[in-house]
Amino acid sequence: MENQTILVSGITNREFIERYAQPGRVGLCGGTTKIDSVIRLAQRHLHAEHRWSDWSHAFLFEGKRVDDQHWVLESDLQILRKNIQLGVQENRADKYFDEKMFPTLAVLDFGLSETQATTILREGLERVASRERYSLRELIGTLLVLKQPELRARENRLAQERSVYCSAFVKQLFHKAGIDLVPGVSGKNTAPHDIAHSPLPHVKYLLLREMPGEKVAALAKKIKTGVRARLDKIKRR
Repeated sequence: MENQTILVSGITNREFIERYAQPGRVGLCGGTTKIDSVIRLAQRHLHAEHRWSDWSHAFLFEGKRVDDQHWVLESDLQILRKNIQLGVQENRADKYFDEKMFPTLAVLDFGLSETQATTILREGLERVASRERYSLRELIGTLLVLKQPELRARENRLAQERSVYCSAFVKQLFHKAGIDLVPGVSGKNTAPHDIAHSPLPHVKYLLLREMPGEKVAALAKKIKTGVRARLDKIKRR
């Protein structure tokens, strides 16, 4: 299998997932929340043109259940009414049906064998059962070294036991099946953009709705202003 990107248009997020999701395939999304935007902005150091990454989150498709719904395995921060989920979890893929919240989606097919897919899903379910936490601390550690490629092969300086963020979770699951999605980058220094541009042979199904340029510029300015304000507050303490 050679690397191949198949651009998809004219369909909804639901139709895209229904068409391309399969057990063991990797899902990627570019969200529009503030934290998604911060992650996309930080990954500009990985982009050849130094622009925002399209990706802020990575997850794994499990396949359909008896409810006839696609389910995903992911390490995520999720707040639903009064219910807070923080860490490795199972969710219905319909959480990604909202085009305004998730204008960009991708499904990556690495051509896994049935045995490889089973190994990966089994490991993911074990992490769900053990209630592995989401690690915002490790995510920050990863974002801090994006400008220093020589540090990305080392262990994450802010690594914690029994905790992991989204793209590191996906890389670890594939590692369990003997597959290194991003050679040369430590597991807990792996960003969603790294997964999206894995050098391993794969087919990428891409549904891309670009945000208008003026909206991106305004959002970037807002984020930078917020970061500066936070740093000034810390300095005054």
